[in-house]
Amino acid sequence: MNKMERTSNSGHDVVIVGGGSAGALLAARLSADSSCRVILIEAGTEPEDPDIWKPAAWPALQGRSYDRDYVTEPQAGTAGRAHHWARGKVVGGSSCLHAMGYMRGHPDDFAAWADATGNPRWSWEGLLPFFMANESHPLGGDGIHGAAGPMPVYLPSDEVSPVATAFMEAGAALGLERLAGHNSGRMIGVTPNSLNIRDGRRVTVADAWLTPSVRARPNLTILTGHQVLKIRLEGHVARTLDLLGPSGPTTVTGDQIILCAGALESPALLMRSGIGPEAVLTDAGVPCLINIGEIGRNLQDHLLGAGNLYATRRPLPPSRLQHSESMAYMRAGSFAETGKPDIVVGCGVAPIVSERFVAPAPGGAFSLLFGVTHPTSRGTIRISGPDLSDRLVIDPCYLQTEQDRALFRQALEAARTIGHHPHLDGWRAEELLPARMTTRAEIDDFIAHAVITHHHPCGTCRMGKDEGAVVDDRLRLRALDNIHVVDASVMPSLTAGPIHAAVLAIAESFAVSYTTQLAPTP
Repeated sequence: MNKMERTSNSGHDVVIVGGGSAGALLAARLSADSSCRVILIEAGTEPEDPDIWKPAAWPALQGRSYDRDYVTEPQAGTAGRAHHWARGKVVGGSSCLHAMGYMRGHPDDFAAWADATGNPRWSWEGLLPFFMANESHPLGGDGIHGAAGPMPVYLPSDEVSPVATAFMEAGAALGLERLAGHNSGRMIGVTPNSLNIRDGRRVTVADAWLTPSVRARPNLTILTGHQVLKIRLEGHVARTLDLLGPSGPTTVTGDQIILCAGALESPALLMRSGIGPEAVLTDAGVPCLINIGEIGRNLQDHLLGAGNLYATRRPLPPSRLQHSESMAYMRAGSFAETGKPDIVVGCGVAPIVSERFVAPAPGGAFSLLFGVTHPTSRGTIRISGPDLSDRLVIDPCYLQTEQDRALFRQALEAARTIGHHPHLDGWRAEELLPARMTTRAEIDDFIAHAVITHHHPCGTCRMGKDEGAVVDDRLRLRALDNIHVVDASVMPSLTAGPIHAAVLAIAESFAVSYTTQLAPTP
């Protein structure tokens, strides 16, 4: 791709929509070129709540003013329940809300991306330099982990809960490998979770990339409290965005538009702009300008069963980290088999259960969370009207395939096997949930009531080489010359674990390609 010439009447060279993980990183990386005029538009404000930086406080952040707090459609696969989806409306986005787990994924996850796009750039090997560029890792310098990146990756040791230690000992006794973290390319095994924490404090993407020196750059504008209503199209390009801010409607113009609003808001903005499935737009009262049928489809998310609950023999000290201290990835039906994981069991140093169950008092129980790493159910998101006040219709279609249901049964079985292992005898008094449920129907009913979101929505603007893909292998929106999507929505499929590390690598990869292919010519 040739470098784009600067348009003289444009206000900015780059307009970034969304100040979350990808957007904050890109704002810092692209504005490092002093000739590139960058504006970052964020619907929320700067983070101020001191609880954001307290790792153990993260569950209590959900539902606060900087959480969009979406609600899904009732799900047949989860006993008719509607699920709250926390998404950050704040500079730093969901990195201010999530559980701080940093897990790249398994190499086979990215092989699927390379196959989908026909570009080795999206393989494990292709993305490795970008993972490393982002990381400040204690194992940095080994050729696999980064040493000098903006984002700290912390490997807990002495502060790991004794219950989590016993959990890992049980997994190892059953045949799981002991790992030195989740990010070497080998995920099956037991290890404390790698966390984005430094000196006992959460590090958000805004903390890591939007430092005071970056914010002081004269060519970078950070516009908070403004939400983009739509993008105006001019043939095969778009220059103007209509915004709504504290003082009312306004506009922003730019040569390149990069959508970083996430797996829900990026497709929603495209739909409000007349870009998306024609039938969906017609039903929402939006004229269809460009019919791209896959926008809003391919929605994926991880679920976790919350939980396989155990009463303790003695008071359990509170977590000194962030409650979920160790995720053990494994193959379904085998603790000894290696390769790409199918299921995961996590140790929650607290009585973590869904809203359908009553949790014991803190200190009196612990939970083993259980889930499927690569669910095959696919959902949708669509707008219900043309305005920002019109709700998003989110239907993740949880547990709609027999494969997902079968793997969830095996994940629960693995959790119970670990939970009843002799290494946990010193802590386990009795199993509280699911306790005496033994038939398939009882187990399926328990799972339907127990599962909660793992907060990993993705896939709604998937990249690919096929005609139906929303963006190409360079993340350019098909049918338009100057709109790119750079966030979790472009992921064709889920990684095995939390997706945050992969989102950062996607953004870093795009930043490097932008500076060599799209950066303005002075």
